[in-house]
Amino acid sequence: MKYQSFLIKYAEIGIKGKNRHIFEEALVRQIKHALKPCEGNFAVHRTYGRVFVECLSDYDYSEVTEALSRVFGISGICPIVETPVVPIEELRKAAADFMKEEYPEREATFKVHARRLNKEYPLDSMKVNEELGEAVLDACPNLTVDVHKPEIMLHVEIREKIYIYSTIIPGPGGLPVGVGGKAMLLLSGGIDSPVAGYMIAKRGVKLDAVYFNAPPYTSERALQKVVDLASQVAAYTGPIWLHNINFTEIQLYIYEKCPHDELTIIMRRFMMRIAERLAKESECLALITGESIGQVASQTMTALGVTNEVCTLPVFRPLIGFDKEEIVKVSKKIGTFETSILPYEDCCTIFVAKHPVTKPRLDVIKRHEKNLDEKIDEMVERAIATDEIMIVGKDETRIVKQRDGELQI
Repeated sequence: MKYQSFLIKYAEIGIKGKNRHIFEEALVRQIKHALKPCEGNFAVHRTYGRVFVECLSDYDYSEVTEALSRVFGISGICPIVETPVVPIEELRKAAADFMKEEYPEREATFKVHARRLNKEYPLDSMKVNEELGEAVLDACPNLTVDVHKPEIMLHVEIREKIYIYSTIIPGPGGLPVGVGGKAMLLLSGGIDSPVAGYMIAKRGVKLDAVYFNAPPYTSERALQKVVDLASQVAAYTGPIWLHNINFTEIQLYIYEKCPHDELTIIMRRFMMRIAERLAKESECLALITGESIGQVASQTMTALGVTNEVCTLPVFRPLIGFDKEEIVKVSKKIGTFETSILPYEDCCTIFVAKHPVTKPRLDVIKRHEKNLDEKIDEMVERAIATDEIMIVGKDETRIVKQRDGELQI
């Protein structure tokens, strides 16, 4: 069947009261952005409780539904057939024709679910259900009624037009990207941080990201792996501004001057300091990490508290209560898992201590950080000044600031 339009359902947006229009408008913007790469012309508009995507030309059904299924805020995508508001006799025929074409041979049970939002229509919802159920039974001998556990639901919405559909493709849910502000994601090449970015973006947060690179100890392939992960997350979030920070000099200095069992904690504290600087410069409201309690030595509650101490922005950890199996499940769902397990190590794994401290004391860590006072400030400034920035989208990456270069938008 050639569908003329898609009816877009949302869930959480519907409880936003007087602010609902703000969320609906944001959802319309995100849908338009998601459809830009798709072949065809589309018009997106909203009405009470629904958003509609009208197909104004030929289009690729699979391409369009895949694009829409990555838009946060959408709970269901319904391919629809629409008619003008017609008398019940004509609606009976339209519903019967729809079911005959959609299910010509399948033996199944069905139920009609009508919603009469246009109160000028002469029949109420219950009467429409009865009329259309009877019409479908007469036209489709392969279908039988089951009002309790039907295999097929025939939905009919009577609005300014009448919309008929039976398929609801699940959307990702959540809130449209952008309504929750912007945050800086600490993105590594592992499994966890891309999932953390996906989950926080699902709450309507736009993402920037920072990657701490350590050449020559990490390779160009490790950087490309992170770019690929950012691209996979960007399929859901829209383009991500990715900061590539050269962290080698700082890591080697910490390695030389500080106790080795505290390397991870101290390095992590400097990463958070740099990430917060970048976040504030780009008007981000929080930092995002992929940490979960107890997963590694630097993620005990004591260690996380010591890491947090250097930050003034809030630090959100959406995976904090997840185990590894749960994180892997989400990473497979969003398509980042196979990239995350590629064997190109990041700076954290290269410089990990053999026996890291699990219960660091803040006063001890601060005392040992004083060993760095001679050079660390200039090293941090140099790392930030030589930040390489790229905009990573689903299908395209472009560098907007080379190392030691000017920002080029």
